[in-house]
Amino acid sequence: MKQRSFAEPGYARRPKQTKRQQFLAEMDAVIPWSRLEALVAPVQPQRSPRGGRKAFAVSAMLRIHFMQQWFVLSDPGMEEALHDIPAMRAFAGLDAGDDLIPDESSILRFRHRLEQHGMAEQLLAEINAVLSERGVLLRQGTIVDATLIHAPSSTKNQDRARDPDMHQTKKGNQWFFGMKAHIGVDADSGLTHTVITTPANVNDVTQANDLLHGEEAEVYGDAGYRGADRRSDANPTVAWQIAMRPGQRRALPHTKLGRLLNELERVKAQMRAKVEHPFRVIKRQFGYQKTRYRGLAKNHAQIVTLFALANVYQARRQLMPAGKVCPS
Repeated sequence: MKQRSFAEPGYARRPKQTKRQQFLAEMDAVIPWSRLEALVAPVQPQRSPRGGRKAFAVSAMLRIHFMQQWFVLSDPGMEEALHDIPAMRAFAGLDAGDDLIPDESSILRFRHRLEQHGMAEQLLAEINAVLSERGVLLRQGTIVDATLIHAPSSTKNQDRARDPDMHQTKKGNQWFFGMKAHIGVDADSGLTHTVITTPANVNDVTQANDLLHGEEAEVYGDAGYRGADRRSDANPTVAWQIAMRPGQRRALPHTKLGRLLNELERVKAQMRAKVEHPFRVIKRQFGYQKTRYRGLAKNHAQIVTLFALANVYQARRQLMPAGKVCPS
């Protein structure tokens, strides 16, 4: 931690650590910063031989990018937070007295560079590599599922049209407009290893086999994935454990066989419950409820980044360095 200037006089004397400070301290301790910064460094430009303003450090910009995801901040909102909140400045390694604070344009350009170079998938892969090295992420089974992400349906914009990359779909008796996030989750740890995004009207079963990493022996899914094992792209060596449809389960006879089948469905449901944990983290812990950008590509990059950060959050106790205690 670098020495603070006299511009931050009251910050170091805070008598109590806020929840935001506790969260940022945890993430600072468990995220493999050196490996992620080395991955991102090639996309951040350096000062031109002709001169000009020096580019912001990769470490600061990556931390700012992650804080945008954790605290649901737009580019202007992130710039204001860096000026207003000492804890966020400190996490980014910035000093109000000595350092230039990145403006919203710098934050936007950094995000665009990450999107253009497909860095979200690389960040997820690198974080999962660290988790595998630590023995947290196993590869014996996969759970597949999908969630709807709402998109603005208003046409009060420059194009006077809804986002053409999004679509509407019906779930139960309610219509939704937006996209879907399909994920493959490790059956043992509940950590996400694969993320696919599609318009909301794409059927879950069409993405099922693309959510597998190829090393699993069993795959668990709800009733929406029935038939995945019979598709042309299915791996014949994988055993699919698909839930019975709710109506069929309710119709099971009150016999010994019926009770046995019902107990089997209960065990399957317990296994599938782990796939809900990443969705809970990004929607409740990180507050991600609706698409922020226009177009599937930009939202895909954000969603993949969110699931990568969700993996770190879920495994924070196992990743905490020796001698440090995870307070939450």
